[in-house]
Amino acid sequence: MAIDKGQQALQTPKKRSLGWEILETIIIFVIAFGFIMLLKYFVVQPYTIPSGSMLETIQIGDYVLSERLTYYWGDPKPGQVVTFWDIEYGTPKDPVYPDNPDKEPRILIKRCIAVGGQTVDLVNGKVVVDGVELDEPYTLGKPSNPLYPNLVPELTYPYTVPEGYIWVMGDNRTSSADSRYFGPVPVDNVTGHAVFTYWPLSNLGPLE
Repeated sequence: MAIDKGQQALQTPKKRSLGWEILETIIIFVIAFGFIMLLKYFVVQPYTIPSGSMLETIQIGDYVLSERLTYYWGDPKPGQVVTFWDIEYGTPKDPVYPDNPDKEPRILIKRCIAVGGQTVDLVNGKVVVDGVELDEPYTLGKPSNPLYPNLVPELTYPYTVPEGYIWVMGDNRTSSADSRYFGPVPVDNVTGHAVFTYWPLSNLGPLE
């Protein structure tokens, strides 16, 4: 019987060998794994929060996503929550304690408060940047005081952040070792912009 125009003939697919099916499965797995790795190293990275330095914005045990694309085309901006290599321990490329596995490079999460060229001051428990007191509802009124002792004994206020660095602080100001302790963070140490809490579902939502 003739086939009408526009109609396609159906054919029974040929049975493939077991070896081909195994090879096809391996190829699909490799492609999927490669895609996941591309996402992880170049687009987005999941993290688990082990401490309370960002309470109440981020809870202990929360799972957050930190995206990388933003900082391919620009530097962190004040107010953003960022992830970065702890300068006290260095980075995988330049570890501070290369022979001590107990002090391997680690990633921290804090809020960017100021960037290179800006001046930070701590006055009566408040953060003042370039002479303007910040409105920081995320601290829930906790005082922002200098930390002593710290890794940077010469750190005094007001402090001008060097170019190529950012000043970071945890939202839980009375329980956070941040730039008040280890000084400014090189922009090159920043690994991403933390944007979303995805677990537990009760805390699901964007980070602000």
